[in-house]
Formats: sequence, structure tokens, C-alpha cells
Amino acid sequence: MEYAIFILLSALVYAASSVTHYSVPEEMEVGSVVANLAADLGIDVQTLGRRKIRLDILANKKYLDVNKDTGDLFILERIDREYLCISKTVCYLKMEVILENPVRIFNIELEIMDINDNAPYFRRDTINLDISESTAAGERFSLSNAVDPDIGSNSIKSYHLSESANFDIEIQTGRDGSKFADLILKKALDREEQAIHNLILTAVDGGVPARSGTASIIVRVLDTNDNAPQFDKDSYTINLTENSPIGSLVVKLNATDKDEGSNSDLLYSYSLYTSEKTQQTFSLNPNNGEIRVKEMINYEDFRIYDMEIIATDKGTNSLSGKCKVKILITDMNDNHPEISIKSFSSPVKEDVAVNTVIAVVSVSDKDSGENGQVDIHISDDLPFALKESSDNYYELLVSEPLDRERVPEYDITITVTDRGNPPLSDNETITLELLDVNDNVPQFPQTFYTIPVMENNAPGASLSSLTAIDPDLHENQYLVYFIIEKEIANTSMSMLFSINPENGNLYALKTFDYEIEKEFLFHIEARDSGVPPLSSNVTVHIIIMDQNDNTPLIVSPWRAHGSEVKEKIPRSTDKGTLIAKVIAIDSDSVHNSRITYQFLQNTDATLFSLDQYNGEIRTMRMFSYRDSRDQRLVVIAKDNGEPALSATVTIKLSTVETALKTYTEVPLEYDIFSDLNLYLVIGLGSVSFLLLITILVTIVLKCQKAKPSKAAPPCRNSVISERNSTIADSTLVSNDAYWYSLFLAETRKGKLVVRQPVPKGARYIVSSIPRSTGLTETSDSAASTLQASTTTSSSST
Repeated sequence: MEYAIFILLSALVYAASSVTHYSVPEEMEVGSVVANLAADLGIDVQTLGRRKIRLDILANKKYLDVNKDTGDLFILERIDREYLCISKTVCYLKMEVILENPVRIFNIELEIMDINDNAPYFRRDTINLDISESTAAGERFSLSNAVDPDIGSNSIKSYHLSESANFDIEIQTGRDGSKFADLILKKALDREEQAIHNLILTAVDGGVPARSGTASIIVRVLDTNDNAPQFDKDSYTINLTENSPIGSLVVKLNATDKDEGSNSDLLYSYSLYTSEKTQQTFSLNPNNGEIRVKEMINYEDFRIYDMEIIATDKGTNSLSGKCKVKILITDMNDNHPEISIKSFSSPVKEDVAVNTVIAVVSVSDKDSGENGQVDIHISDDLPFALKESSDNYYELLVSEPLDRERVPEYDITITVTDRGNPPLSDNETITLELLDVNDNVPQFPQTFYTIPVMENNAPGASLSSLTAIDPDLHENQYLVYFIIEKEIANTSMSMLFSINPENGNLYALKTFDYEIEKEFLFHIEARDSGVPPLSSNVTVHIIIMDQNDNTPLIVSPWRAHGSEVKEKIPRSTDKGTLIAKVIAIDSDSVHNSRITYQFLQNTDATLFSLDQYNGEIRTMRMFSYRDSRDQRLVVIAKDNGEPALSATVTIKLSTVETALKTYTEVPLEYDIFSDLNLYLVIGLGSVSFLLLITILVTIVLKCQKAKPSKAAPPCRNSVISERNSTIADSTLVSNDAYWYSLFLAETRKGKLVVRQPVPKGARYIVSSIPRSTGLTETSDSAASTLQASTTTSSSST
């Protein structure tokens, strides 16, 4: 609604009060300019900011403010006259304008002019009147007057009544000028013709445009008590959900009585035909007929409630009416399904057969319909299944083979869920323990063990721990270890090794010698204590590691009992001539048995050279007259072990004149080696014959249980020679601690020397065969035999 906005500027300035007056209508728009204070008060606009002009309003809110740039007084917040000046005919808003430099204060009064912005209204929208049908025409009834917050011409001016054949109004004016109306009965009422008269009373103010407000007038016609109360229906059927909150409305019964006043006021009550249980469950409001829930309702207890309700009026001669009410309880899903474990077998053996019944459970739900239908299930990850055996009874079966070593026990959660909305569920957890059966074979971490053992070990030394694992329990898990018997050279493995039956620790029972035994291969079995017992075995390979425990043995040149080797050589020997060859053997392993040769003592370092690998001693130059007749050479043979072991040989050389034919060296020709083949055959035959004789003698001695001869005390490697000879131009091949080679050499005395090994522990036969050249001494015309005896000492067990 648009309002005519005007500004009335009062130019009157009273000298006594110095108050500036302005008038504005209420409800002006925010930002509207009231006046220009700078112009009205004679203030230079340019100085407003410097003089810090401000506006103080003597009210709770700041409705106006001053623009410091223009000096305009403008609306800061909407002004409601009815709020600001309640019940006042004149409304002023007082303000002070304050300036500094110099300080000046101006008083301003702003009169708020009323506009017709409020419509009349009644304090009660409905006015109820009870008029007996016996009331005479012309009777006056007071009505509540309307209220209008506006003043003057904008306040209430008149009232109007809707058209009615029985009623009219009369407007009255109070001392304060307010208007009110009285209702006048123009025509007598007939309740049987019309029991209620609905009228509209309108109040109109004098504003332009005019505003109005209305109120309803309800006139009830009262008559005598000649009508009995009647319900809308003779019977009611109500569906009520169980567990409805206490106090919730079930139904509101409505009985009517055509009479009025106390003759139509009704009281509701239960008849004598209503059961005590029903009256305890439901409450009946005697005044309005409301039936509400009084106690918790359970479908499972009662499903139907019957009651009879009586409505009685309050007339002098009271009349009554009755109806029947049937309340049907509707089931809701308020009961959780229940699980009952009827039978349960625990623990069970892990090898229980598939489809074996572990448990029997029953399920139930007190609800009805779909709310009482339940579904039962268990986790799909479990090796079990549910099978219905009868109504609401289920069997828990084993669906897959069980393995205690993988899962020792199962927590089986059985869940039942009904089909209600929302569904309810319950669960029961049972723990199935599995008993162990002996179904697992002991397992070794490896199928093959290689164990290195250093020779010369102490008897009883721990070699290794061979531990098997059996995932079974108790006696099925207790393992016993033992060595599977195997004989090597008539010796049982249990005499060489021992294993702790409880923990699998393997021990050596004797001291091993690499030169005699290099390896052992046997089996160890681990057996559990179950019934029947299960077992597994593992292969053990014992490798004897060599130690450098054998000193090199010098076998050429031969010397008896540590004496010097004496040789005679022509003084005319040429440069590079082979004087002697030192041959040493070592019964240790290949690495430890590698022999190198060095001069430990040399009379003349310029005369002789020694090959460090083959032990050949050769002349580096020819003998001179200044050289001594006797030359003493000390050669050391050293092995490759750590620490290295060595042996020495002393060779004493005597030079002779070349005139001695006996010591003249004859060069070897091709025909000599042609005869050599014959000698070799003869030598091999002799060796074979002697070997056979030695074996036969050994067998006979063992059969007779004779004591071993003490003539030749056993030593590790010893050589006994029947003659003092020097081996020249020969080759010895030794692969290990034993003489597994054949060597041929030509002695400076004109002999062929043949060495052939026989089985371990026997003697080596070294034969000397005369050469056809005739370069031999007379005392050596017959063949002589050299025998080298090797014995191997073994550690006692």
C-alpha cells in the first residue's frame, strides 16, 4: 500500500527552548530524507565532518541519522507509531544534534504522524452465545468490542452484522469515544427449527481506505431435555498396532443429543458387559469419549478387545445411548527370533566324517505372519552347513573335511532373522573344539643334509641338529629320532654316530681320519608317538674334511733310518745333468698334499739347481778343479697345508774321475726302452704274484687269530729298503694320501724300479730288475727287492 509521504517543516524556532520541529508519517522507507539539518540549523556543510556532527536519540533504538556529507536527516530504521507511543494520541521522538569546535547542541522534536496501517480485530475470533428457545424477542446480548491501535479517524467507526432473520445489532458509544455493539433478538428462537445461528460481526475503521476485522458469533439455542444421546455408529471396529505408546488415542467416540445445554452434555462410561482386563488396558475419557491406551498391549497376550460404551446426558431426567467397540490388535515385528541349542557335541575328532551332525538347534518367533517366519544361516566361510530336520529344527552338519592343524577350533555363529519390516535377528555362538588325530607325518625342513666334519674330531662332538616338525598335538607330536642301521665295511652306523632321540642332535662316536674315511651316507628317521605312529626320514651326507696332519714322506732317494744319502758322480758331468730326483708324497688331500722342494742347505749355490715342483737336482755348470770333492745338499719337501708340514733329506755327493767305468753314465738309447717293455711285464707279474701271496697270508693269519707281528712296528708311512740306491730320471704321480700310481725309473746302478699299489693297508712292492746294458755292480748282479710298507693308523672308538 502506497502512503502519501509528506514533510511538514516547521520553521518556527522558539527562542526560549530553541527546539526545531519536524513531522513525518510513520512507516517511512529506510533512507528517506526528513530534512536538511545543515540548512535548517545554519551550519556549513563543509564543516560537518570536521566538527564531528552526531545525532543522539532519546529512545531505545536509533531510528534516524545525519549524513555528514550533505547534512540530511534520514530514516535509519522503520518507525512504528503504535510501538513507539502506545495509547498516546500525540507521538514525539526527541533528538539532540551535537557539534564540536565549538560545541553546540540543537534540540529536535520529530512528530510521528499516524497512518491507517492497522486493521480492527476482535480479541476473540468466535463469540459463543447460548440462548434458550424460550427467550422473548427484544432481549439484548452484549458482544465483545473490536480493537484498533490507530487513533483519531483511523480508529473504529462502526459495526455491521451479517443478515439474520432473528438478530440485529445496536452500536453504542463509550465515554472515551470507543464504539461497541449489542446483539438484539428480533424474533423468538425455535430450537427444533434451527439449533445454531452463525453470525458474522464486522468492525470498520474510518481510515482511507477503510480497514475491517470480523468475529464469528455462534448462537446455540437451548431447549428442554427431550432427546436421548445417539452415537454415530452402533458398533465400531478399530485396528490397533501392538506396543502402541501409552496415552496414544485409539478412537474418539461421538455421541450427539439434539437437546441443548445440560440436556446435551454427555458423560461416557463402560457398561457392565466390558471386562476388567479391557478396562485395565484402555482408558475412557468420560467427557469427550476418547479411548486411549492405558497399558502396554502385546499381540501375543490378547488379540481382540470387546467393550460397550454408554453416553448419558446431564439433563434433569437423564437419557442415555450405547454402542459397541471391537479393538483388533495388529501384530508388529516386536519379538526377536530365538535360538535354542538342543544338542551340541564338542570336542570332536578332526577326522570326523562329512555330514556328521554336530548340533541340533530349534528356532522360534512369537510374532505372526511374515513377522514370525524366520531364516537361519551361518557364515559361508565355515566348513559346516545347516539342514532342516523338521519344523523349526535344524541340524548343523560337517560339510567339508576338518583339519585341526589349520584351524584348531571354530566359533560358529548361528543367526536367525525374521521377515518383518524392519527385520529382527538374533544369534548364538557355539565353540567347536577339534581333537587331534595322528594325521601328519613328521617333516624335516630339508630332504638332504650335507654336514662337513673336520677330521681328528673329538669323540662325542656335536655335528648338527636335525629337527623335524609335527603339527599334531600331545603324543602325536612327540618325536623320536634314530639312525637307520647301515653297515659300511662291517661297521654299523650306530657305532660311528649317535643321535639324541629327543631333540635330534647328531654326535660323532669316534675320531675320523680323512685318509681312511672320506664320507658317510645314511638315513635318520623321525617317528611320532601316535597310534599308529607316522615317520619320515632324511638323508644325511657326512663329509670328512681334511686337516694337514700328515708330514710329507720322502721316498726317493732312499735312505735308511734317517742316514744321509751318499752318491758318487763323475767330475766331468756336463751342465744340466740330472744328479738326483727328490720324490716326496703326502697322504693328505689334494690341496694339502701339493709338495714343493727347496734347498735348505747347498754347499755351492752356483753348482746345483733344484726344481721346486718335481724335485730334480741338476748341475748348473761343470765341475772345476776348485770345487770340493764332497758336496752336501739338504732338500726340504714342504706341503701346501696351513700350517705347512715338511720333511728333509740330506744328499752327500762325492765326485770321481771319469776313468771309473763303473760310474760312467751311459746314455739311454731307443733299444734300451725296447727291452724296457719286457722288464715292465716281468715287474708287473712279480707284483701281482707277491700281492696274491700277501692276501693269502693275511687271510690265514686272520683265520688263526694270530697276533700281529712286532717285527715291523706300524707307522703312518714308512719305507724299508734292502739296498741303498738312488732313483734317477723317474716320475711319481700321487693323487692323494695313497700311492695310486705306477712309476718307472732307471737307477744310476743300472736297475729298473717298479712300484705297484695293492689294497689299502697292505704293502707296496718295489722291484729292482737288472738292465741289459750290464752297467751294474758285481754285488748287484742278482735282482734285489725293495719293499715299502704303509700302514694307516685309525683312531680307537
